[in-house]
Amino acid sequence: MKRSTNPSAIRSKKEITDALIKLMQDHSYSEISVKQIVLETTLERKTFYNNFSSKDDVLDSIITDAIRNYVEALTTSSDGPLSVIFEFCDRNRELLGLLHKNNLLHLLLLKLNSVIPEFNQSMDTSHNPFAQMIGSLEPDYLIAFNIGAIWNVIFKWVDRGMTDSPYKIKKTLEEYLKRITPQ
Repeated sequence: MKRSTNPSAIRSKKEITDALIKLMQDHSYSEISVKQIVLETTLERKTFYNNFSSKDDVLDSIITDAIRNYVEALTTSSDGPLSVIFEFCDRNRELLGLLHKNNLLHLLLLKLNSVIPEFNQSMDTSHNPFAQMIGSLEPDYLIAFNIGAIWNVIFKWVDRGMTDSPYKIKKTLEEYLKRITPQ
């Protein structure tokens, strides 16, 4: 994806990403073409290619934006990481469902595995929600462990149709963590 601060480019990107989401509601991702995406918009094909290189690039942009919002919430929320994760998932039910329907949830995990370590390295430790948990321990393995564990729970929630309350899942995890933590 090409980055731009131009308002017209931002509007075009939004129209394109919205079109892909709309198409994914009725069609499998593998069946969707760039031509179909463009036909769902008021844009020309060249505008698509001025902003994206492929439909995969559009999907990556959607996932990247969602993860950026998640990271922003991690840095600004006074709630703990678990609360932020479940609030993120609750707000992004549609995206998670569409990724699951198309066997693409792993793309979210791959993006998290690249973004969160970068975030951890670049963030001031006083605002980093992971710094206290990790302390002086090796961050790469612990971040991978935490991402894998929590997101596997999220994937199970999505697989079950997202009918369970995110609050209830969070409480179950917190209770479990209390049980395995030495007193």
